[in-house]
Amino acid sequence: MLKDYLVLALGSLKHRQLRAWLTVIGVIIGIGSIIALISISQGLENAIVEQFERMGTNRLYVAPEGWESMSFQGLTTRDVERIEKMPEVEWVNPYLMTSEEIEFNNERRFVQQIIGINTEGLAHKWEDMDFGFIEGRLPEHKQTGIAVVGYKIATDVFRKDIHLKSKISIRGQEFKVIGVLEEIGNQDDDTAVWLETEDFRELFNMPDEVHMIELKLKSGIDSNSAANNIANRLERARGNDFFTIMTPEQMLEMIGELLGVIRLVLGGIAAISLVVGGVGIMNSMYTSVLQRRNEIGVMKSVGAENKDIMLVFLVEAGLIGLVGGIIGVLLGSAIALITGEVAAQAGFALLSIKLSWQLSVFGLLFALVIGMIAGVLPARQAAGLRPAEALR
Repeated sequence: MLKDYLVLALGSLKHRQLRAWLTVIGVIIGIGSIIALISISQGLENAIVEQFERMGTNRLYVAPEGWESMSFQGLTTRDVERIEKMPEVEWVNPYLMTSEEIEFNNERRFVQQIIGINTEGLAHKWEDMDFGFIEGRLPEHKQTGIAVVGYKIATDVFRKDIHLKSKISIRGQEFKVIGVLEEIGNQDDDTAVWLETEDFRELFNMPDEVHMIELKLKSGIDSNSAANNIANRLERARGNDFFTIMTPEQMLEMIGELLGVIRLVLGGIAAISLVVGGVGIMNSMYTSVLQRRNEIGVMKSVGAENKDIMLVFLVEAGLIGLVGGIIGVLLGSAIALITGEVAAQAGFALLSIKLSWQLSVFGLLFALVIGMIAGVLPARQAAGLRPAEALR
């Protein structure tokens, strides 16, 4: 019986191909948008989770209050010393950050991320960071007058590429490049310049400031418990709580909430286009009912029941939705993959697009259901026609 309904639906669509394809396009746009946007946002979330898993869950980050607005004032070297003395802590790595122009080959460019790093034991501290070098190496302990540059600083910022032993100038002071990092895929890291802490403090007149503290806990230490202990110690010593301690779980939760909101907004926008596609199906089916009144009258006169007439039009509406869903899933998947490639070429290699068969099946079922829902009212109208009236 279902085969008969499909034959009737296909015959109807074949006789009004232009209108059918115009209706299908609305579904394609809606489903394609949903698949592409969800795949891209999920790819970004997966990449972030992979980065945190690689780094491990035993790292904590201490930042000044207001770090979200890039207000770094508040932490000092005394805070670093206090944390280093705690028994739960394996090592501590303080960071200094600023923005400044750098000069190379008689060109000046503004750099958002100039970072001061403590080079003591840096190779051990960064062993989980997945940093590789195109040229050179990490600085040795207390090695001054040197710089490590990110991939894009070396290859994209200046007309001439920066190589090993090149010299860059910051505020009139020269630094010899001893390392060029491989492309990480993170825009902040790829466009950063790292200096030794002592050079940074002298260059920017920051004798005691610390802008962020990264620390690694000893094996077996609970990160939440350690975060509470560190917070209590710093609060007692400082006399204030103008700082924030973040665990990897908190950072992932915060990023997940942000991505969830973005996904919801983007999904809502895409869903609107799908609703428009559903309205298009409904309009097309109403037109089909008007054009096929004689056919409906003939079917009823030879014994077709109301449910049979309804199923004919519901199958036709569902078929329009399904065809649009299939093409939409393919189109959305292609857009997501192309976006991932374009992002990688632009330096955002962290966007790792992985297509999900569950999402594809959801898209197909969603399109089918939307099509059939849109066909309910026209199908009821068709089923409600009296044979004599339909034939007349």
